[in-house]
Amino acid sequence: MSSVKFFSGSGSAELSEKISHFYGKPLGSISHQKFSDGEISASFNESVRGCDVFLIQSTFPPSDNIMELLLMIDAARRASAKYVTVVMPYFGYARQDRKDKPRVGVGAKLMANLLTAAGADRIMTCDLHAGQIQGFFDIPLDHLDASSIFVPYLRSLKLENVVFAAPDVGSTGRARRYAQHFNAEMVICDKHRKRANEIASMQVIGNVEDADVILVDDIVDTAGTICKAASILKEKGAKSVRAVITHPVLSGKAYENIENSVLEEMVVTDTIPLKKESEKIKVLTVSDLFAKAIRKIHDHESISSLFI
Repeated sequence: MSSVKFFSGSGSAELSEKISHFYGKPLGSISHQKFSDGEISASFNESVRGCDVFLIQSTFPPSDNIMELLLMIDAARRASAKYVTVVMPYFGYARQDRKDKPRVGVGAKLMANLLTAAGADRIMTCDLHAGQIQGFFDIPLDHLDASSIFVPYLRSLKLENVVFAAPDVGSTGRARRYAQHFNAEMVICDKHRKRANEIASMQVIGNVEDADVILVDDIVDTAGTICKAASILKEKGAKSVRAVITHPVLSGKAYENIENSVLEEMVVTDTIPLKKESEKIKVLTVSDLFAKAIRKIHDHESISSLFI
C-alpha cells in the first residue's frame, strides 16, 4: 500500500498538526510564498511520487486559501502523487448553493468544478451548509458529521429539560436530527431578512417555557441570527440558551455580539481558527474525527462507524 503524506495549507496549520498527531504521522514539508502583488505559490519540499497525499485546508478566508489549495493540488499532481485527497474541514462558498435570485453565480458548484479541474481525486469535509452540495462533485466526497463531537459534550452537561432549536428554517433538519437522538422537543426560530447579515423580524414556533434550549447550526458569521434567536427564546421563557455551531466564521462584530448576548455558551469546532479568545466560546476539536476518517479511507474501510 502506498505511503500516506499530510500537507497543510497556511490557513489550517494548527488543525493540520492535530490531525497528523492523532494519525501518528508528522506533517510533510511544503512552502507557501506570496509575491508583493498578492500572487501565491506552493511547492513541496519532499517527494510525493506514488504517495497518497492529503492536503488539509479550510477555505476561510475564502479567496486566498482556495487559490492556495488549488495550487497545492496542481503541484501534487505534477509531482506524480498517486492519489490526492483534499481535506476541507470548512468548505468556503457553501452558502452559495443555488440561484436564490436572478443573475447570481452558484459559488459552491464553481468551487467543486475548480477542485476537480485542479486534479483532486477525493474531497473530505464536515457539515456542509447544504447536503445537496455533495451532488456538485463528480468525484467521491466524504461528508463528516460534527454531531459525533457535539453529542458527547451535550450529554456531559446533564441538562434536565432539553429543547433543540433551529435559528432559521434552513437549520430545521439539522436541529431535528439532534432532537430525535436525544428524544427531545424541537422549536423553530423563523426569521425574515431585509438583506444579507441583517434581520428584519423573528418569531418562535413552539414552546420553550422552562427549557434548556440548544440552538443548532452549521455556520456562525456575524452571530446576529444566533444572538437574536437566543434573546427571543429567553423572552419566551427559556431557562438557558446555548448554541452548538460547527464553523466559527465570526466576522464583523461577531465576538462583541456573542459577549453581549444572553447565550450561556457557544460551542464550536476548530475547523476555522478563532481570531481571539472569548469566555462564552468553547472549542471542540475535529482533528480526531478527521484522523480516523483518513485512516479508514486509506485502508479502504467504511466510515459509517464515525457517525452517530
